[in-house]
Amino acid sequence: MQGLKRILTAFTLAVCLSNPGKAQQQCTNGFDLDRASGQCLDIDECRTIPEACRGDMVCVNQNGGYLCVPRTNPVYRSPYLNPYSNIYPPPPAPGPVPNYPTVTRPLICRFGYQLDENNQCADIDECASDSHQCNPTQICINTEGGYTCSCTEGYWLLEGQCLDIDECRYGYCQQLCANVPGSYSCTCNPGFTLNDDGRSCQDVNECTGENPCTQSCVNTYGSFLCRCEPGYELEADGVNCSDMDECSFSEFLCQHECVNGPGSYYCICPSGYNLLDDSRSCQDINECETRNFTCTPQQTCFNIPGEYKCLDPVRCEDPYIQINENRCMCPAENPGCRDQPFTILYRVMDIVSGRSVPSDIFQMQATTRYPGAYYIFQIKSGNEGREFYMRQTGPISATLVMTRPVKGPRTIQLDLEMITVNTVINFRGSSVIRLRIYVSQYSF
Repeated sequence: MQGLKRILTAFTLAVCLSNPGKAQQQCTNGFDLDRASGQCLDIDECRTIPEACRGDMVCVNQNGGYLCVPRTNPVYRSPYLNPYSNIYPPPPAPGPVPNYPTVTRPLICRFGYQLDENNQCADIDECASDSHQCNPTQICINTEGGYTCSCTEGYWLLEGQCLDIDECRYGYCQQLCANVPGSYSCTCNPGFTLNDDGRSCQDVNECTGENPCTQSCVNTYGSFLCRCEPGYELEADGVNCSDMDECSFSEFLCQHECVNGPGSYYCICPSGYNLLDDSRSCQDINECETRNFTCTPQQTCFNIPGEYKCLDPVRCEDPYIQINENRCMCPAENPGCRDQPFTILYRVMDIVSGRSVPSDIFQMQATTRYPGAYYIFQIKSGNEGREFYMRQTGPISATLVMTRPVKGPRTIQLDLEMITVNTVINFRGSSVIRLRIYVSQYSF
């Protein structure tokens, strides 16, 4: 009987286990967790286990377990026995009920909880009560039944310490990155603006809105370029445009004179010339053809480049007599003609200033060839500057050659002499062409 008392007084307490990581609360065998109260409640195995006891044994539920006792044992009366069973004889008359001590089961909370004033298990806020073990560089975060030690954003936990994360090492920014404690800052290069995401950069179109250039603006990736209109050139600052003096580039832009203008240039011609359709060349105006001259009726209009001359009629000086309008002859029977040229022919021509040399400009030829005669050609007068010489091109002809450039305006008069020598009849005579050369002022 004493052994049965020890069995009756024996009971098992539920132990609530928890780990520091706050795993789910567990109860020992024979108990089940009541999630509403957080307590471990006894399981009635006599109800939940079919045929928990067999044969003549009766199931008696206990705190945290159950007992199988003999059916004839008067101490235990199973509530599951059928009192009308014919298998066993009826129990003896009831005697006095023994008075056993009542065992009160204590309420145990799992780790991280404590009983509140309502005798319920409530979470312990270790962070508020300063009962946590986080170091000063960490922050405490309360959880159900425990707490965790963490770092603020921008830091990471390394060997128990919160260290700053250098976000710039991981390419968080598209262009420029500046690391700061716990964070980072993205900026963009000149010519870019930071997008709303705070990381990527977008090109700024500097050409929109107020034009940064004095003339044309061309947007480029991260910058812009200034361009100037034709006739202007970009200054050293890369923004302003200044007029380009095209006339200073070449002296061949215009045949005569180049006049620079804003963004362009134009050519002009001197008086007596017209500007051609190419806008650079000058063409002489023939005043004699257009009758835009002031010569008298007795004079002859002679056009030269850029102007004209009014030529007086030829007048033969004594002892010469006039044969026609431009020829004078000295009669052989006149004693004064003995040492004079037999005829003087007046001719007029023009050349432009600075004509290239050597240049053939005039040809002289005998009109009649006599048997036994030969001819000598020479410049008799007017060639003091030695700009010309006579080159004989055949037995009866020669060419006047200009050997040095002649600048105008200028008038040159040359006496070109042709000497006739006849050894058969022992004759020597000469004829002269009095050539007047008008050199124009310009080279065109």
